[in-house]
Amino acid sequence: MMVLDTSIIVDLLRDKTGRSARDLEAFLGGGEFLLSRISQFELLRGCRDERHWSELNSYLEVQNYIECDAASWVAASRTFYELRKSGRTLRSSFDCCIAQAALDRNLTLVHNDDDFEAIAEIRPLRQTRLDLKHAKGKR
Repeated sequence: MMVLDTSIIVDLLRDKTGRSARDLEAFLGGGEFLLSRISQFELLRGCRDERHWSELNSYLEVQNYIECDAASWVAASRTFYELRKSGRTLRSSFDCCIAQAALDRNLTLVHNDDDFEAIAEIRPLRQTRLDLKHAKGKR
């Protein structure tokens, strides 16, 4: 089982051709995936209007999620702290939380975000970068 980061879902939702959905299905090979509650938050906060909110919320309501427990929040904070201390600032502290939720369950995190590659340099995060964005003009 894999955890899909917000970046994957955003790429999927932006693609009007259906190509990204086909590519993701092929990548998953029929396997199941999970989302984090943080991704649910990140996706919903970007809604354009009530219609978009309703459609996206309906999609997200039926997904399976992983969540952080008390120790996970501390571990995620430690990851952010250690990266910052070493001179690397992540674009989103939320990424540490998503990564920690995957780490806690020994799941592979699928993403398209440099932050997770930085986290994997200091944590044993199983991660795979998947770029669902296709050549310009193809969407």
